[in-house]
Amino acid sequence: MPEKVCRHCLRVLEGQTCPVCGTSDLAEEWNGLVIILDTERSEIAKKLGVDIPDRFALKVR
Repeated sequence: MPEKVCRHCLRVLEGQTCPVCGTSDLAEEWNGLVIILDTERSEIAKKLGVDIPDRFALKVR
């Protein structure tokens, strides 16, 4: 099963619904991958507004 991206929180996931925000509005076409490990020290996490460590897409179509 290909990985999908939540259109709301940009998390890369497998499955039919986002476990964080609960939406089923997912995209199969996306570009760029950012892996956030430490949200408190990451400048990228702050710019993306991320507060949970996870994998995120940079661009969703």
